[in-house]
This record gives sequence, C-alpha cells and structure tokens, in this order.
Amino acid sequence: MSKAYLEPDEIKLLEDSAGYLRDKLLIRLLFRLGCRISEALGIAVGDVDFDKGLVTIEHLKARLKLSCPDCGTRLSRAAKFCSGCGGKVEKAVTQEKEHRRVRTLPLDIATLEMIRDYIDRGGPVSSGGKQLLIGINRHRAWQIVTNCAKKAGLPELVNPETGRIQKVSPHRIRDAFAVMAVKVDDSTDGVRLLQQHLGHASIATTMKYRKIAGEEQKDWYDKLWKE
Repeated sequence: MSKAYLEPDEIKLLEDSAGYLRDKLLIRLLFRLGCRISEALGIAVGDVDFDKGLVTIEHLKARLKLSCPDCGTRLSRAAKFCSGCGGKVEKAVTQEKEHRRVRTLPLDIATLEMIRDYIDRGGPVSSGGKQLLIGINRHRAWQIVTNCAKKAGLPELVNPETGRIQKVSPHRIRDAFAVMAVKVDDSTDGVRLLQQHLGHASIATTMKYRKIAGEEQKDWYDKLWKE
C-alpha cells in the first residue's frame, strides 16, 4: 500500500543504513532540523552554537523579475502589453534577484554531539572561506539518501498533491519532520511555530502538512454513525 510520508522509525532505519558518519549526519540534520537540502549543505562549523544548542541556516532563493523595456513597469510572465505605457511587449527585460532568509533553529543534544564528533574527526570541508559540515553537492546528497532508502528497504512514496509515485528524497525527510510535528501539536500556535521553523513565507504552505497528518475529519465522520 502506497503512503505519503515516512514515519520517524523509518527515518531511523534510513540513518542506520548510512555507512559513513557524514551520510548519517546529513540524514540526521535533514530530519532533526526539518530543513531544505540546500540549507543543510550550507551549514558551516561557525553556524553551530553548541552552548545555546542553536544552528543558523540560510535560505537563498533566486527570483526572476520581468519589466517593460520601454518604461520599466513590472510585468507578469504572460503579459503581451505593458500596463504602464500600453506598448506591445516583444521581449521583456529579465533580472534575477537573490532573496536571502536567515533563521536560527534549535537542535537536540544528541545531534549536537554527533556534529561535535564529526568535527573532531576532521569531517568538515573548506569551501568559499567557510568550513562546511557536509562538503558535497546536491546531486551527491540525493544519491546518498536514495541509496540509503534502498538499503533500508523503504517504500516509494505517493505525492499527496499530485498522486505521483516518488523515491525517498531529501525533501521527503523534511516532509516527515513536518508531519511528525503536526501530529504532536496541531494547534494554531503549533502550526505557526512550524511555519517559522520550516521557513515558509505563507501559512498555507505549512497547512498542507496538517491536512496530510490530520485524522480529525475521519474521526468526526465516524462519530456520526457511532451507536
């Protein structure tokens, strides 16, 4: 039977199947922080505050800005005419802007100790003037997760929004964290704290996890027919 998300015990199997400390740490960070793969790969030694039990992560997102070549008015992707000057748009001016968001997240003691052990063993890699914890690229990180999932015998997952079958990936680990968090606390405050933790700009994005994890509608319906 297809399932939409991984359970915490399956994440443990995933982590245990990793043959190297680096790979175990990658999986651990993705789940315990609930972060994006780009965020996990960007964590440097200096981003970890062992005394306070906090990790600072940065989310970098590139956005395209389209504008009229004649008057500079911002345009939508489908615009044929400029809303500013009324001229026909043959070719819009394209600008790529980078948006940086930084947030500081708490991390459990066991994972902090794993990071400390990893650092002591000389695991971090020097890159761009930083000592990165996980010195690999996105493609390699995906390979590690999918290979560990295969070793652990984990099932493929169904995307709850599209119905497509997908392999276990770094983002599915983030999903597992979010669903677990909602199951523990699905109150308004709990969901808003989860939104902040995950770095979602909109609460609507976070609410999809409540829909996946929630059994309230089924419970409500079952009560209607209870004798």
